[in-house]
Amino acid sequence: MEAPHNSLAAEADAGAAPGTVTVNLAVESPEQMQALGRRIATVLRPGDLVMLSGELGAGKTTLTRGLGEGLGVRGAVTSPTFVIARVHPSLTGGPALVHVDAYRLGGGLDEMEDLDLDVSLPESVVVVEWGDGKVEELSEDRLHVVIHRAVGDTDDERRSVTLVGVGARWAQLGEDVATELPGQASQ
Repeated sequence: MEAPHNSLAAEADAGAAPGTVTVNLAVESPEQMQALGRRIATVLRPGDLVMLSGELGAGKTTLTRGLGEGLGVRGAVTSPTFVIARVHPSLTGGPALVHVDAYRLGGGLDEMEDLDLDVSLPESVVVVEWGDGKVEELSEDRLHVVIHRAVGDTDDERRSVTLVGVGARWAQLGEDVATELPGQASQ
């Protein structure tokens, strides 16, 4: 099953839209996906909204696990599919990680309002899997991570990751995170 393909994901595929910064990365393993999450975490701050898109099994939760490690939060970061949202408080005095899985939510921001993400956002880092068309209104500045993997009957762990920074907050995105991942060969 493929992820919903909204206009921002399509823009990431086709190139940057006005007001966006796009970075394309190759990720060769789950360990590198987690390392990418740790690297992104170094530039995250309270109030940041991170949207994750990709097919089932693409690595959205693995990336979020790395974000949690990098942010130094409490608790194992696992998929919140059945609880919809999990809050991981910081162990280091930094922002909490609010991890949301909007896969089963059909409505837009109205349905998401019950989660009080707008209340959590100013002091937390909010990461939303499957949030396309549902949470963009929470912030003019957001980081959209689009993960592509080979579909079908394959055990290929390689992923193509497109980071799309929307808004002024993400103007330095390429300089902040586009460096070689551990275990990745230089190109």
